[in-house]
Amino acid sequence: MTPPPSATYTEPVAPAPVVTQPEGRVAATPVRGSVIVLVGILLVAINLRAAITSLGALLDEVRTGLHLSGTMSGLATTLPTIAFAVFGALTPWLIRRFSPARVLVASMLALTAGQALRVTTDASLVFLATSALALAGIAVANVLLPMLVKQYFPHRAGLITGAYTMMLTVGSTVAAAASVPIAHAFGSWRAGLAAWAVLAAFAVLPWLPAALRRTRRIEGRAARTATDSRVRPGRTRLGWAMAVYFGTQSLSAYAIMGWLAQLFRDAGYSAQNAGLLLAGVTALGVPIALVMPTLATRLRTLRPLVLTLSATSVAAYLGLAVAPHDGALLWIALLAIGQSAFPLVLVAIGLRARTTEGTVALSAFAQSIGYVIAALGPLLVGVIYEATGGWRLPIGFLVLALAVQTFAGLAIARPRFVEDE
Repeated sequence: MTPPPSATYTEPVAPAPVVTQPEGRVAATPVRGSVIVLVGILLVAINLRAAITSLGALLDEVRTGLHLSGTMSGLATTLPTIAFAVFGALTPWLIRRFSPARVLVASMLALTAGQALRVTTDASLVFLATSALALAGIAVANVLLPMLVKQYFPHRAGLITGAYTMMLTVGSTVAAAASVPIAHAFGSWRAGLAAWAVLAAFAVLPWLPAALRRTRRIEGRAARTATDSRVRPGRTRLGWAMAVYFGTQSLSAYAIMGWLAQLFRDAGYSAQNAGLLLAGVTALGVPIALVMPTLATRLRTLRPLVLTLSATSVAAYLGLAVAPHDGALLWIALLAIGQSAFPLVLVAIGLRARTTEGTVALSAFAQSIGYVIAALGPLLVGVIYEATGGWRLPIGFLVLALAVQTFAGLAIARPRFVEDE
């Protein structure tokens, strides 16, 4: 999901001597250390969306409790993309100065503190600031996890990446489904949000021994940043098409994550059932996301996948605009298919670069520009919703964004490489 970081460290988690290897190779990790690292990665992953989807499920209660306007609510749902663009870009700088374990512990502590503090305030600005603190922790962890997988599990990278992606989806789904029942059980929306701070605190524990241990940085080619590469995606049509496709699919994803539960509540569903419907989008998307990379690598062109995903999204949007209550299960199934544009664009980044340097550069450029585009989605949906009092015009905006996404997707569909442009 994020470009490989600009520095690599060797840091066994279990108490064991560090085995020095030639430049470019990873030190051997003891079995016990590997298990601890794996548990740590999975615990971090399950926290990477819970703070976002829990807020989406309880947005109406938060708006009422804090007297948030539609614009302020839109800003709250836009914060994830802003944080991912800004704080994710700072992560390579952090890991050049501190060990990955220390940065990861700091990110999980930020996530824990942000989620715990935001439920203690009645001030909307303080709520947004503490939410931003939590999201900063997520942004840093987003960048660190792929690096840790490559460092500790170089021969099982696909398996471990699949495992932590699954845990990310589980965390997102459970938070969306359980936040409202937790809030009802304790009689406050604050409890429904605070519960996930406890989960984040557990993610700190496996990394503490390594974070407290003195480490040594390995210098070499792996320590170069993506900007050191001669590949400049920003000067190519393919690079911009990839960034626009990444950005527009993320725009719709975060708008859906932030506002879909509210749409279903306005359509007559209870808060709990609206949260379950939101959770259904991510849950149904899991098997599709697992199949998508295989399909993409076997096709000569990505055009059929791009068009199919766009068509299902259009059908879902039209259904939500016309019959959001009666056809809810069908619409969330179609949304789940359409949202698998995310794993598609991740695969496309690798398919459209010849070299490792090209892949890193293309990934960095697509995500940095893409998250800026994505930040507009939840904010504009909130503004339009407040101005019109309904969902048809906000959905119309998402359809226009989907049209841009489709054209960008067709531009990256045919085989070519960023190094050649």
